[in-house]
Amino acid sequence: MQKKKTKFDLRKIKISRLIQFALFFILLLLFPYPNKYFQKLPISVEVKPIPEITLPPPPSLPVNVTKIDPPPLSAESIIIKDLISGVTLYAKNENRLLFPASTTKVMTALIILDKYNLDDVFTVKTVINDGRKMNLVSGEKLTVEALLYGTLVHSANDAAYTLAENYPGGLESFVKEMNNKAQSLGLENTYFTNPVGFDDPNHYTTASDLVRLAVYALKNKTIDKIVSTKAITVSDTSYTYFHDLTNVNALLGKVAGIAGLKTGFTENAGEILIATIKRNGQSVLFAVLKSSDRFGETVKLIDWVFNNFQWLPLSQITPSSQI
Repeated sequence: MQKKKTKFDLRKIKISRLIQFALFFILLLLFPYPNKYFQKLPISVEVKPIPEITLPPPPSLPVNVTKIDPPPLSAESIIIKDLISGVTLYAKNENRLLFPASTTKVMTALIILDKYNLDDVFTVKTVINDGRKMNLVSGEKLTVEALLYGTLVHSANDAAYTLAENYPGGLESFVKEMNNKAQSLGLENTYFTNPVGFDDPNHYTTASDLVRLAVYALKNKTIDKIVSTKAITVSDTSYTYFHDLTNVNALLGKVAGIAGLKTGFTENAGEILIATIKRNGQSVLFAVLKSSDRFGETVKLIDWVFNNFQWLPLSQITPSSQI
């Protein structure tokens, strides 16, 4: 039995070798010049240099290098915030509930811009005569853009009311959306009852919430452009009525680097100003609430900041630095 198995195995080996030889012969016929088809791969591979990546400089933080306190002011609530680093330079009663007055109109503008285009047309339904107005006429048709200029530049109550009344569901739905937006932005101590800023015990905010709202609003290019406009004339769509609008922010064009955002005033709210200033490569936001001289006190705060603060890299800030 063992011999038969060995012969059988040898026979299999011979057949396998014959098959291998045959395959080699066939390949030789098919590829008579192997070097032509199988060239050597290059030993070295060209490596392209990695482009240099330029990293942004480390953030600089505002430091009160003189440690001088701000001047005494009448404003009941104040916040000064560096818009680049997010650092608060100064705060006074920032969480105290106060009336927002016409700073309410910043939220009014945001609600409209969330839903409408600037060239959409609204009709004046109710003529509002209370407070500051742009003298709209009942039935007058204006673009959303024109009404936003009236609302944010001239602080016109009739413009803000027209925007709200043309919203789906009318005034009630609009105010509801204002409060929904406030919640989504984390304005925990803010509540609205109207789109204008009329005093109401249930219509309130804080300096902290107003600054949060302002920072968000200034990211909107349309709002940023409008609130920096010193004066403009707008008309209805038929060019029948023309409205001259002047920015209520008296510092605009008078103090270098000043831009929007919004003023406010009622007897209960006092004088309010939210303003930004760009100077020496820095951008700082000032919120002054319930003041007896919002413009004069904001100028004092601007001078205090840029006379006493320096923006230093982290490596130069010591534990004793007052940020």
